[in-house]
Amino acid sequence: MVDEVVLLDFLASLFGTRVRIALAEKGIKYEFKEEELLNKSALLLKMNPIHKKFPVLIHNGKPVCESLIIVQYIDEVWNDKSSLLPFDPYPRAYARFWADFIDNKVYEDSRKIWTTKGGEQELATKEFIEKLKILEGQLGDHPYFGGERFGFVDLSLISFHSWFYTHEILGNFKMEAECPKIIAWAKRCLQKEFIANTLPDPKKVYEHAMKMRRLRYGVE
Repeated sequence: MVDEVVLLDFLASLFGTRVRIALAEKGIKYEFKEEELLNKSALLLKMNPIHKKFPVLIHNGKPVCESLIIVQYIDEVWNDKSSLLPFDPYPRAYARFWADFIDNKVYEDSRKIWTTKGGEQELATKEFIEKLKILEGQLGDHPYFGGERFGFVDLSLISFHSWFYTHEILGNFKMEAECPKIIAWAKRCLQKEFIANTLPDPKKVYEHAMKMRRLRYGVE
């Protein structure tokens, strides 16, 4: 039986980008159905009635929601390919912890950079940089967060790369000056074709962010 794989997603979504990178890394063919952020399809609402968010992976008619859960699902289902998560329980738990840190700490600060202004935006920028410095400490002298191999934590963070341009402009800072290890790590990741070919154009992401900043958040 040939797997039927459909991805409901939006190209600028850093969460969806994770899923697309995981699919590309595993060499999985899929149908991409682009969603509109403010006008979600009937299929999306049917497949994710609880959160009504993308990305949603539909595998043989069954939906899987939430990007980190989708990535773990992909890793487990197509386990004849290279693994994103470690096999041993402790490093596996470690990877999940830092992926959760990225989702619940790094993302919240990064979102505030482009959805707020003034003092709130300045604070968000400061805290975003601080969180990235914590991640630099975890990276240490290793090429990847998983050690010598690109893995789950790397995949969780690399999707932010397309948003760094937006963060720099609106936050008025330079990533390479503030977080040189993160930029060096990102450059190593981008040497991988399946990542470089999947990440959206940073300038298009910026255009999207500015549009949503005005329309959804009412910030000029």
